[in-house]
Amino acid sequence: MRVRTPALYGGVAAGLVLLVLPFYLDRFWLQAGLFAMVAALGAIGINLLTGATGQLSMGHAFFLAVGAYGYCAFAGDGTDGLAGLGLPGWLAAVLAVALAGLTGGVFSPIAGRLRGAYLGIATLALIFIGQHVLFNAHDLTGGYNGRAVPPLSLFGLTFDDTELLVAQVPFGAVEKLWYLGLVLLLGGVLFARGVLKGRPGRAMNAIRDHRIAAGVMGIPVARYRAAVFVLSSMYAGLAGVLLALVFQRTVPEYFGMALSLEYLAMIVIGGLGSVAGAVAGGVFVSLLPQLLNRYSDALPLVSAPGTGGIAPGEAARYLYGAAVVAVVLFLPGGLARLAARRPGKPGSGKSPKNPTHTPTTTEPSGETR
Repeated sequence: MRVRTPALYGGVAAGLVLLVLPFYLDRFWLQAGLFAMVAALGAIGINLLTGATGQLSMGHAFFLAVGAYGYCAFAGDGTDGLAGLGLPGWLAAVLAVALAGLTGGVFSPIAGRLRGAYLGIATLALIFIGQHVLFNAHDLTGGYNGRAVPPLSLFGLTFDDTELLVAQVPFGAVEKLWYLGLVLLLGGVLFARGVLKGRPGRAMNAIRDHRIAAGVMGIPVARYRAAVFVLSSMYAGLAGVLLALVFQRTVPEYFGMALSLEYLAMIVIGGLGSVAGAVAGGVFVSLLPQLLNRYSDALPLVSAPGTGGIAPGEAARYLYGAAVVAVVLFLPGGLARLAARRPGKPGSGKSPKNPTHTPTTTEPSGETR
C-alpha cells in the first residue's frame, strides 16, 4: 500500500492543531467547532445512504432526535418530573445510538423496497411523526419546553462545567466535550472509510450506479439498502447524543424538516459519496450561521432579527442554498472534487481516477421489489 506522505503529514499536523485548540480558543469557537463535529457525524451517515447507495432520505433529523431524546430518557433520573431510567451516561449513550439503529431497522424494510422520490416521501413522514411525538409526549420529551440533558460521565470524568485544570488551563464542559467529539468523529470517519473501501462499499456503489446490474451480479439489493439505512440511522443517533450534550437541552423545534434539508445540503456541497466531503460540507453548513450571527454588525444587509435586515440564520440558508446550486451546475463533485483538483497535486489537471459520483439513473424512480 502506497502512503501519500504529504497527505499523511497534513493529517498529523491538522490533528495536532485540533488537540491544542482548547488551550487557546474561547467558548464561542469551541462550541462552534463542536456543532461542526455533530454536523459532520450526521453528514457521514446520510452520505453513506444517499451519496454511496443512492437512497434519498428526508428523515435524517428524526434519527438525531431519537439519539438526543433517547440519551435523556436513559440517563435521566426522573427528578425533573420526566421519565428516566437513571442509567450511567456511557450506557445511556450506547443505548441511544442502538435505539436509533433499531428505529431505522423498523423502517428498513420500506427503505429496502423503495428508492428515489418514493423513499424521500416515505422518510419525510418520519419528520411529521417525530414532531408530533416530541411536542405531545410531555412525560418523555417535556413538550414545547424540551428537557435538560444529564451530563455524561466516562472513566470517572464528568463532561460538565465543573472545572478541571489541565496545564493550568481550566477545562469546563465545552473543552472536555471537544476531545470527546474529536474521538467520535475520528472513529466515524475511519469506520465509514473502511466500509466504502471494502466489499460493502463496492456493493453500495454498484447498487447506486445500476440496481438491476447489481442484482444480476448476485448483490442482495434490498438487504444492502436496508442495512445501510440502519447504519445511517446509527450515525444520526450518535450525532444526536453529542448534540444533546453540547446544547445541554433538547427542544423539539430543532429536529424539524429544515435540519434534514441542511444535511442534504451538506453532502451535496461536500461531495456525494465522499467521507471527507461529508465532513467538509458539515463544517461549512454548520459554521456559516454561527459566523454570520457573530459578525452581523460588520456585514452588509445582515442584522439581528427584528431590526430590518436579513437575520443571520436566514442569510445562511440563502448562502448555502446558492452554494448547492453552484455545486450542481459547476462542480458536481463538491468540495471533495475541488480538493482533488487543487494546484500542485499530481494529475490535478485531469479527472480523478475515481471521481466523486453524483447519482443519476434512467430507471423509474419508484421501486416496490
